Amino acid sequence: MAGMTSSARPLLNRRLAEFGTTIFAEMSALAVSTGAINLGQGFPDTDGPEAIREAAVRALRDGRGNQYPPGPGVPELRTAVAEHQLRRYGLSYDPDTEVLVTAGATEAIAAALLALVEPGDEVVALEPYYDSYAACIAMAGGRRVPVTLRPHEGAFRLDLDELRAAVTDRTRLLLINTPHNPTGTVLTREELTAIAELAVARDLLVVTDEVYEHLVFDDAEHIPLATLPGMRERTVTIGSAGKTFSFTGWKVGWITAAPGLVTAVRSAKQFLTYVASGPFQYAVAEALALPESFFAAFREDMRAKRDVLAAGLAEAGFGVFQPAGTYFVTTDIRPLGESDGFAFCRALPERAGVVAIPNAVFYDHRVEGAPFVRFAFCKQIPVLQEAATRLKTLAA
Repeated sequence: MAGMTSSARPLLNRRLAEFGTTIFAEMSALAVSTGAINLGQGFPDTDGPEAIREAAVRALRDGRGNQYPPGPGVPELRTAVAEHQLRRYGLSYDPDTEVLVTAGATEAIAAALLALVEPGDEVVALEPYYDSYAACIAMAGGRRVPVTLRPHEGAFRLDLDELRAAVTDRTRLLLINTPHNPTGTVLTREELTAIAELAVARDLLVVTDEVYEHLVFDDAEHIPLATLPGMRERTVTIGSAGKTFSFTGWKVGWITAAPGLVTAVRSAKQFLTYVASGPFQYAVAEALALPESFFAAFREDMRAKRDVLAAGLAEAGFGVFQPAGTYFVTTDIRPLGESDGFAFCRALPERAGVVAIPNAVFYDHRVEGAPFVRFAFCKQIPVLQEAATRLKTLAA
């Protein structure tokens, strides 16, 4: 029969057997079919600065990046990334040997894990985690070891003793995300110092996902792990243009690390996309050189949007964890008499005309995330206000 194979072995690689269609695809399809407001997937509903979009058009017209760009990324962008790290954090990187451009942060994560993890290695990751982490660890043949962030005094906090206990002689790498998606937590200097001390003491590599570095609110401070003692030489730092400049479709990310780590990651990355996003790389180089006033205004705009949605969610009866970073807010549905985030999110488009994401998809320990639901606030304020109005029907 057409389409049949002679083997009983499943077609999908066993390492990926647990990963089906992502929850983002499912929820976005629900948004389309019901006409609901999509606060599930994290992408803005407006483009970033017009000047940066025009920079991409100019690169296209000038023939810059229309053919294969250099494997490590165009020199202009690598230089701009290095200057950004030096200007903001005092981290000095050689753009020729310590910066690598990737097809977004997702490829950076994949390339780093494929390069640095061998079958049987343990990777300690903070749970809940961005869903590609689990898939990439699996593709590398590693074993993920989750350390759960738990609610404490209105935020999700890391238990440092639990983190230390999770490290064994088989641990190869710590996978850290701050500002943290989906909880909105920004790791403190105390927490990061403890992570650094653990990594140095146990001679561990660290991959740190810092794509929301420019989205920290109130009194929170983003501290790159690579700035701490002993960490620059063992840390792969991941950045991205999509979240900061609201051009998520351009897929421009990067890593900064010591030369040996960059060489290792590049060895894996060259067999994934090889290169990508040629003209957009030139535009992002210009974007990274924008004055501090742009980043401050961007941050303030997102803070205002956070406050609109958070207030609306609280009024609708959710328990709200005020995020210190990112553009997501995690809520507790138990005050609404609910406890199953999956069932709640699948019913929400029909009940209230809004789409959200169940946090349980980001957990190995699904029960830990069962009552939590994530909403994205990177939308126009009238959209957020309309969503809040619709959600108030839940309280009734």
